[in-house]
Amino acid sequence: MKLQVPFIQLPLAFDAAALAAEIDALGEGPWKPHPQGFAGNSMLPLVAVEGNADNEAFAGPMRPTPELLRCPYLTQVFASLGATVGRSRLMRLSGHAEVTRHADQGYYWTERVRVHIPVVTQPTVQFECDKAVINMAAGECWIFDTWRQHRVLNDAVQSRVHLVVDTVGGGRFWDLVNRGRPHDAPRAGWQSVHIAPQAGDIAAFPCETVNVPTVMTPWELNDHLGLLFADAVPHPNLSQVRQIAMRFARTWQGLWFELGDRPEGRARYSAALQRFIEDVRGPAQPLVLRNDLRWFNALMTIVCKFAVGTDDAAFATAAQRRATGDNA
Repeated sequence: MKLQVPFIQLPLAFDAAALAAEIDALGEGPWKPHPQGFAGNSMLPLVAVEGNADNEAFAGPMRPTPELLRCPYLTQVFASLGATVGRSRLMRLSGHAEVTRHADQGYYWTERVRVHIPVVTQPTVQFECDKAVINMAAGECWIFDTWRQHRVLNDAVQSRVHLVVDTVGGGRFWDLVNRGRPHDAPRAGWQSVHIAPQAGDIAAFPCETVNVPTVMTPWELNDHLGLLFADAVPHPNLSQVRQIAMRFARTWQGLWFELGDRPEGRARYSAALQRFIEDVRGPAQPLVLRNDLRWFNALMTIVCKFAVGTDDAAFATAAQRRATGDNA
């Protein structure tokens, strides 16, 4: 999700030692290699589709995994965020390893913010986002702008372990964000609330059930196009591309008010989408975004690949296949 600043510290603090003890008790068995095979990266799923730790999909009803339900304090941390939770996991970066520089561009990332809670870390671990560089201390709670280029460098011997929660938020969550501290703001006078462990209490928290559209609404479509045009680097082709996109958005709106998301209308949506891709592909090729991504590639991963599905089962499968990998 695009934020106004690279990093925001939320006014929550956790007992990192208690979290580490719960995680250690799980053993090495539940840890998995990173899905994209990044060297030095491993992960332990905590919230996944139907609670299945082997399902790395972004689409489907999210539920706690058995490993999470073995960790009372971890569930309490999730509940304290006041957020509807998406796919979440522990992410481990081994010593002398890094998360290479990238920006998160898929449909999934446009509406979700990534919460980082360091469990095991060292003062020398550097988290870079755009031109900002910080160290997230153990037990702190941070979000960052995944739309900007970012990377992580662990130059220590020990592994870095973070709890990483993906979420669209919720009313209480965004209240926390509003009380948060931008990374470059003074700490003087700013306070966080300590969330102490409650022994044996498995806390409930809301999880995503609806997370991808069967047919994208015209309002969501316009929102995504607005992001892409707002972040486009000036170019002579930009006006032409904007006109093509505006014509497409108006066509899509007309179809929506006629057909909604009914299955019998999806062939017409697909035809309109294909015409748009063919019309915009050439003029959009030279365009780039301020975060160094190619404009057309971002359009495809955010809008075109998720604008319409054929049927619910096939769409969920397609969503999983199209999902962009992540590793911060």
